[in-house]
Amino acid sequence: MEQEVPALSSPAGEIYSLHSQPKLTVLHVDDDPMNLWVVEDVLGAFGHKTIRAEGAQAGLEALASEVVDVVLMDIHMPGMSGIDLVQQLRRGQGLNRATPVIALTADVLTRSKQDYLALGFNDFVSKPILVARLLGAISRATAKDGAPALSALGAVASHR
Repeated sequence: MEQEVPALSSPAGEIYSLHSQPKLTVLHVDDDPMNLWVVEDVLGAFGHKTIRAEGAQAGLEALASEVVDVVLMDIHMPGMSGIDLVQQLRRGQGLNRATPVIALTADVLTRSKQDYLALGFNDFVSKPILVARLLGAISRATAKDGAPALSALGAVASHR
């Protein structure tokens, strides 16, 4: 008798299961501890390891000390926004300069997905987070043929 594994179907028809995706190390930067715990539980169910960083400063410290496969970045945080943090990351020479970063925000009116891509992010997921959309964004951002957002460095520099 085969054991059932969690699986989800995205709106695009992609299937995600424990066995169909590589196991990733994900840095999640958010100022809300509940968001950090929920995303960690969801990603853990699919075999991914999550590093929680509560706020932008903790995110900067984690990015400077540990190589990760992908970063989930809240946009609105006190002190330093996710946009400021990703621009600092892309301009720097650190360990994770080319690491894919996915914007997470409930604010879908201020900027479009294309705006976030131009600012140095690799993808965008709106809150409340739908699990299949989050997994789809992670899968796209970490695909071997996907180019990092370093091409957006010109936009980052001109945005200053």
